[in-house]
Amino acid sequence: MFFDLANSALAVLVIGLLISLAFLLPENQGRLEQSASTTLQGLKLASGLWFLISIGYLLSSLAEIFGSGIGEILKVNILQSFITQITLGKLLAYQVIVALLVFIFSNLIKKNGGALALLILALSGIAAPLFQSHSSSQGSHSLAIGSLVIHVIALSFWIGSVIALKIMPSQLQTLAFSRVSIIALWSSMAVVLTGFANAWTRLGLSQDWFTGYGALISLKIVLTLFIFIIASRVRNSLSVNALVTFEIGVMATILGIGSILNRFTPEESGEIEFDRIRELVGISMPSEPTLSRVFFEYEANGLALGALIFATALYIRGVVALARRGDRWPVGRTISFAIGISLLDYATSGGLGLYSHFSFQYHMIAHMVLSMIAPIAIILSAPITLALRTLPIGRDKSERGIRGMLIQALHSRPSRVITHPISALAIFDGSLFALYFTPLFSNLMSGHFGHLIMNFHFIAAGLLFFHVIVGIDPNPRKVHHLVRVVILLAAMSIHAFFSIALMSANELIDGGFYQLLDRAWATDLLSDQKAGAAIGWAMGEIPIVIALVATFIQWVRSDAREAKRADRRSNTDLAEYNAYLEQLSRKNNSSQDK
Repeated sequence: MFFDLANSALAVLVIGLLISLAFLLPENQGRLEQSASTTLQGLKLASGLWFLISIGYLLSSLAEIFGSGIGEILKVNILQSFITQITLGKLLAYQVIVALLVFIFSNLIKKNGGALALLILALSGIAAPLFQSHSSSQGSHSLAIGSLVIHVIALSFWIGSVIALKIMPSQLQTLAFSRVSIIALWSSMAVVLTGFANAWTRLGLSQDWFTGYGALISLKIVLTLFIFIIASRVRNSLSVNALVTFEIGVMATILGIGSILNRFTPEESGEIEFDRIRELVGISMPSEPTLSRVFFEYEANGLALGALIFATALYIRGVVALARRGDRWPVGRTISFAIGISLLDYATSGGLGLYSHFSFQYHMIAHMVLSMIAPIAIILSAPITLALRTLPIGRDKSERGIRGMLIQALHSRPSRVITHPISALAIFDGSLFALYFTPLFSNLMSGHFGHLIMNFHFIAAGLLFFHVIVGIDPNPRKVHHLVRVVILLAAMSIHAFFSIALMSANELIDGGFYQLLDRAWATDLLSDQKAGAAIGWAMGEIPIVIALVATFIQWVRSDAREAKRADRRSNTDLAEYNAYLEQLSRKNNSSQDK
């Protein structure tokens, strides 16, 4: 229990210090000022302690599994087996590595962009062990785990930002208070919503609400709502120190209850039937797919759903912000964004996302939607342009702010590398061979975390590729339309070669994953694999053809705009030349008159 609580507390403290460095403290064009030195020293100390405590947390978790003391499991073979073969051990080892990396790089932070990168890394370290938490065995696995991950991340942001404000010098608290308020507002809403969702997936309408476990959950929900309501009402009337002290006290209690909940599972009444498929995949085996089931079944993927809701909220906020200042955002772009988000939701949580866990052909359909269809709609909605027009700027002329941070990221060297057409093509099509013709596919499919990473890669690779080819957002490099056409034709050829190679394969590529499922429908696994390859070929060519058409249209429009500019320049030059001739003529006439 000590290592659990200490690990959570130190992780949240590290998050708070990184939030302070990334968003709250003064900076000059991204470079941290002298006022950040105390926070940097605190980060070094906190991250170093987090690294040591995370090792203790790993060892205590292993000792708890064996039901023995820590000294009895300090053997190389036991530790090696735990962190290389057991999923929980792998995730805890990842957290240890993350804590070590944060400690090492905390000594090198000079800009708030570096603090932001470490913040993202630290959040991944906090979230990783949650994929093996108590929620995985109750209710909807995907919704329970996803909501828990978002819940913990939001709570870390909420508590961390408040702690960061508390430990700031008084002269900086007023400067940072408005930003902390925004972070706390968004984080607290996420905490409340995901808390309800996670509790419902685990307990539903059962009698478990009347057990000790249910009482702890109810107390946590009530406390969260209490602090949210009170803080929202008195935020402007209390002093910074009084409000911060109040929030820290209540939220520390919430964090402690959460750590206790992570150690226990709800008491079950009656016999529970063991579901082997749920243990393997996290979802019970669905009935044989039909048209209505594929279109109307819904198994919420909590993490994907939360990310899509967050992205939609940010997009809507941007459109509303433009409308309030009198600017008009094209309706077509908003509709395109809505279509893209809906397709992503369907391919991760809808019937297609559900069956993609159990059949290769549905997996391949979902792959095509995630990487080739939905990204086109998202890219055409111009989210980066909207962000650049609505993100907050610096608090004074010396600060670059979040908007300046995005601009610098767009023009950074890594951005120029990955947005090169060859790099985008390699990530988009080259990853197909790395994923499906190596053991990586079976490893990723066999776990919720792996499946999440795979879907994230599909979406990111598709967004990058189509941003380079048909994107209307700012790009760090200008790619000629002819080069885009060549890249699209190359992508089409590579994708066709991949599909043919997969169709020609006479061995299963899943490493025995689908055989373990032992499904009652589509029992011919090799035929299912070949059907998936054929579907992938057919579905993959259509978006590329659409992108080709869009590229040609953009090319024609670009040439037309350039022709108009040339005409305007030539008309201007001609007018200037005629004026010059007229001026010469007047001079000649005046000289002749004399």
